[in-house]
Amino acid sequence: MAKIRVLIVDDSLFFRTSLQRMLRKDPEIEIVGMAYDASDAMQKIQQLRPQVVTLDVEMPKMNGIEFLGKLLPVYSVPVVVVSSAPVRVFDALSAGAVDFVRKPELKSPSDFEAFAADLAEKIKAASLAHVRLRAAAPAAAVDNTARTASPMRSSVPMSPAVSAAAAAASAATLRSPMTAAAISATKTDTLIAIGASTGGTEATIAVVKDLPASTPGIVIVQHMPPVFTNMYAQRLNRICNMSAVEATDMMRVEQGKIIVAAGDYQLRIMRDAQGYYVTVRPGEKVSGHCPSVDVMFESAALAAGARAVGILLTGMGQDGANGLLKMRQRGAYTIGQDQESCVVYGMPAVAFELGAVQKQLPVDQIGGDVLAYLSR
Repeated sequence: MAKIRVLIVDDSLFFRTSLQRMLRKDPEIEIVGMAYDASDAMQKIQQLRPQVVTLDVEMPKMNGIEFLGKLLPVYSVPVVVVSSAPVRVFDALSAGAVDFVRKPELKSPSDFEAFAADLAEKIKAASLAHVRLRAAAPAAAVDNTARTASPMRSSVPMSPAVSAAAAAASAATLRSPMTAAAISATKTDTLIAIGASTGGTEATIAVVKDLPASTPGIVIVQHMPPVFTNMYAQRLNRICNMSAVEATDMMRVEQGKIIVAAGDYQLRIMRDAQGYYVTVRPGEKVSGHCPSVDVMFESAALAAGARAVGILLTGMGQDGANGLLKMRQRGAYTIGQDQESCVVYGMPAVAFELGAVQKQLPVDQIGGDVLAYLSR
């Protein structure tokens, strides 16, 4: 199997060379070049045609967010952002980055080793993604020769990322008269569980952004480290009609409320006489993750059964597939994101193959479909 060609972009010489040294230890990765700023990066992307770019957000002259705005209308290359600033990370994901890794504090050599290992896995996941060229500014000229995507490993099916156009279509769909539809009396006790990984921050936003405040409670597991899960909940809270918070132990699941699982904790959904609530406890990784979508989905199957809706979105691997199958077996309504709208068609693909998915939909149609289900 050909190695994944990677370009490292960071303004720190020490960080660039240290990262190069660590990533070279991975037999699946080849560092084809390093760049010190946005201008240097653009030239080297054109010359070297990497399959994945790692990008520092905070750089002189042009930061990473601005660089993505210049890059993605010209080169459809997956970008993994490296940053210690959660807000900037989410801006980068909105601008088209595929994934991110938190920059280490470097208190010890082991910190950098753990960071490099995490980044290597994110690079491998990103190499399976195919990002769509974004619309350029009207005055920008796009060279037709630059429209060819970076070469990918042909043995893996590629799928386009959620584009700005898809997000706009999602908003238009969910702002239809359907949003005003009354929740059926038979669905007021419904629980909605959403799982996502690579590309999932923006996919989840596309699903929940315009759901009305009358929507039953939603619980989300997005593979993300501590601090970032809280920042993501705050981001959802700012842009959604529903309120959003990071999960705490024994928090109630309520109508109009989105709960985001906390990084490094396993979240489970429980039920008592008053309704649903979540437990948030330290635990080992399940299906390679903590929080794990499988853990949440399996608990939803037990707590809610046929009163649950399970939604599995874009992501590398298979976390959530078995849990979604258990939800469907207990009568839940289950949805998987389709291949065309996934950044990485991994988790939903495995779920579909297992027979866990009742309906497969483009990400911009999932929110509307959930509302239609709740209103009948």
